[in-house]
Amino acid sequence: MARLLPLLVIALGIFFWYRSRRNAAGRPGSAASSAPGLSKEAAALGFLPQDRQDTERLTHDPQIDGAREAAEHGAWEPAARAMAAIGRDWERRTALVIALAHVAAEEDAWLTAWQAACPGDPGAAAVRARSTVFLAGKLRGSGYAKDTSAEQFEAFHRVLLRAREDIALAMELDAEDPSPHVSDLWAGLGLGYPHAYVDELWAEITTRAPFHFEAHYGALQYWCAKWHGSEELARAFADKAAAGAPAGTLLPALRLIAHFEHLDRPLSAKHYRTPEVAAMTDAVLADLPAVRPDHPRLAEVRHLLAFFLVQQKRHAEALEQFRAVDGCVGSLPWDYFGDPAKLYCDYRERAVQGAK
Repeated sequence: MARLLPLLVIALGIFFWYRSRRNAAGRPGSAASSAPGLSKEAAALGFLPQDRQDTERLTHDPQIDGAREAAEHGAWEPAARAMAAIGRDWERRTALVIALAHVAAEEDAWLTAWQAACPGDPGAAAVRARSTVFLAGKLRGSGYAKDTSAEQFEAFHRVLLRAREDIALAMELDAEDPSPHVSDLWAGLGLGYPHAYVDELWAEITTRAPFHFEAHYGALQYWCAKWHGSEELARAFADKAAAGAPAGTLLPALRLIAHFEHLDRPLSAKHYRTPEVAAMTDAVLADLPAVRPDHPRLAEVRHLLAFFLVQQKRHAEALEQFRAVDGCVGSLPWDYFGDPAKLYCDYRERAVQGAK
C-alpha cells in the first residue's frame, strides 16, 4: 500500500490539473474558447476577433474608400468623380483629400496623370499639397528626434518647404476650400510656424468653415505641448472650440483629445475618473445624436469615447460605442500604442464582461 501511495498522489494531481485546464478552456477570454481577442460572450454579440481588426482604416466609407482603392490601382478618374460629387461639403472633401494624399505619398503616378489631364483642377491640387506634407513625414520617419539622422531632418524640411508651394497653388485654385489651409497647419508643425502666423491661418480657416472638425484637430495638435504650445494652450483652445460649437460638430471631443494628449501615463485609469473628465465625456455623448452619420470623424470619436467609458467603468455605455465601430481600429487612442488591435480588443472585452 505504501508503494501505491505515490502513484495515487500523481494520479490525483493529473486529474485535478486536467479538470482545471478544462474549466479554464470554458472561461471567457481563454485561448481555447475562441479566436485571439474574442471571448464567447464577445463572439455572441457579433464582435470580430483581433486578426480581423483593420489597423490602417478609421472606418468604412464607400465613397472615400472607392476613390482611394481606385487610386491605389493607378486610376484617377474615380477620385475626380468623388471630388465633384462631394462638392462644397468641406468636412468630407478634406477627408477625401487626406485619403487620396496618403496614396499619393506612396505612389503618385495616378495623381500626376490627373493633373496632366485636368490642368488647374483644384481637387487634384489639394491632394498634391497634402501628399507632399505626408511625403515629408515619411522621409523623416516616425522615430524620436534622438533616433532621427541629420539627413532625415534635412529631407523633411526640404520637402515641407516644397509643400508650401503646393499649398499656395491649391489655395489660389480654390479660394473657398479650407483643406489647403488645413494642410498648411500640418506643415507648420514640422516647420515651427510662429504663434502669430497660426493665429492668422486659423482666422482664414474659420472664415471658410468655422466648425470644421479636421481643422480643429490639426490646430489642437499644434497647440499641444509636444509641438509648439503647452497643456494650458491646448486645453484653452479645446474649451473655446467646444463652448462655441453648435450641436453635431463633434467639437466637444476636443476636450477629451487635449486631456489624453497630456497624460504621462495614458492607460492609467485614475486620469479618467474625475468629475471633470466624466462631464467632458457626457458632453460628447450628448453631441452624438445630432452628428450626421457620414461624418468622417464620427468613428474616431466613438473609439475615444469607448476608451474613456471603459476607464470610467461605464461598461454598458462603452459597449454601445464598440458595437458601432468594430472592425476598423486605425484611430485614437489605439494607434498611439504598439499593438492597436490587441489593445482595442482588450478594452472591448472589459466592456463585454463589465456590462454582464
